[in-house]
Amino acid sequence: MCKTKMAVDAAQPIPSPSPRSRSSTTPKGSSSTHPPSLSSTTSKQPPKSPVPHSGPSNSSDRISYNSNSVSGSGSEYRLDTSVATTSVSSQASLSSFRSSLPDNPQVYDFADIRAATNNFLAKRYSSTSSSQSWRCTLHGKDVIIFQRRIQKSMEKSELRAKLSVICRSHYRSIIKLLGASISGDHIYLVYDFVAGCNLSLCLRNPKNPSYTVLSTWMSRMQISTDVAHGLDYIHNTTGLDINPVHKYVKSSGIIVTEPSFNAKICHFGSAELCSVTESKVVTSGGEIGEELSADSPPERRASKTREFEGVRGYMAPEFQLTGVATQKSDVYAFGVVLLELFSGEEPVRYKYDKATGNYRKISVIETAREAVECGGDVEDDGGVGVETRLRKWVDGRLRDSFPVEVAQKVMRLALDCVHVDPDDRPDMRRVAGKISKLYLESKFWSDRVKMPTEISVSLAPR
Repeated sequence: MCKTKMAVDAAQPIPSPSPRSRSSTTPKGSSSTHPPSLSSTTSKQPPKSPVPHSGPSNSSDRISYNSNSVSGSGSEYRLDTSVATTSVSSQASLSSFRSSLPDNPQVYDFADIRAATNNFLAKRYSSTSSSQSWRCTLHGKDVIIFQRRIQKSMEKSELRAKLSVICRSHYRSIIKLLGASISGDHIYLVYDFVAGCNLSLCLRNPKNPSYTVLSTWMSRMQISTDVAHGLDYIHNTTGLDINPVHKYVKSSGIIVTEPSFNAKICHFGSAELCSVTESKVVTSGGEIGEELSADSPPERRASKTREFEGVRGYMAPEFQLTGVATQKSDVYAFGVVLLELFSGEEPVRYKYDKATGNYRKISVIETAREAVECGGDVEDDGGVGVETRLRKWVDGRLRDSFPVEVAQKVMRLALDCVHVDPDDRPDMRRVAGKISKLYLESKFWSDRVKMPTEISVSLAPR
């Protein structure tokens, strides 16, 4: 080999053996096994120039290309694998993030609401709510429409301003409010439809009372954690100029989805959009009205009849007295939901007393307080300890499979939430933090007592 040939070969860069190398490689020739010379490379038709790179040059960020040795046609580009993968994954995550964000709130025409509900002749979606509701398709979306009464009508501009503030909030445990429409003294709230069953029916199915899908302790802890963090978001993280309240916290307003048993809160934004403390409501379906007598205080006798919205069994004492919903009244309602969730009983029920011949009112708050706080913590002189009373109080469909210490902490937290004095109740941020801690303790207990799955048992004779 002559010296000139050796010098030319030495000037050629040695191609990398790995096809995934980040460094640029010289194109291979179509018919030669040796790297082509510089003169032969430059004599060919120059390939397309890659996209110019701003900033300092870096060979690892450039685009490499290969000649098509099979077809013999010009050169084709080959993007760097790492750069292309990052770009595609970023675009996919960005598109999924955009699809998860709520749409811009809409003020629907009342004609669209009437058309979607078949002039309100369609079958009502649920009978557990005192307000009428319909599941339908509106503007191509599967939605559910709630009808609520308002005392003061609003213009479209005012409604659009309120919706722009309320619909700014977005959380996975809250069903999205898509828009609203006003006609007369009614407002029609349009929510995104979520497939599932409300918590009240999950706990008490009238067709099969002895069965529940929430047959494990962890499923109920998951629901309590989702609801607690959803209310915490409404109270502390929405970023609204006012102190937002939910006002309609109840078991029938919580949707449980399968198979993960996550919970979503309904009716978010209803309190702000209706924004009335004195409104005429129907007394059936769990909502009550209150009439004031002549010997009531002067400030309450200003109106002869004071009727307000509230849910029977979930209203705090101060809410029953004034009709004004606050964040502490939401905490009270959440405490009732918590006791209802782990006992399986209704907040208030009536039991026939054979001795007196009358019905006796039984509150889930009173039964929980008796189970935790009465009789001491140990069995003395034949008495019943707190663990025995707790096992009798907790829903029997859990088959006595739950961590007793965690259950006692959950009950004490719920009793703190339903304290008579609102100043002695914790805020939802503190409640959500404690519920998360108890969820982790329950998860540790569940993993520890889980049945082994890697053991094989043979019952055949040997």
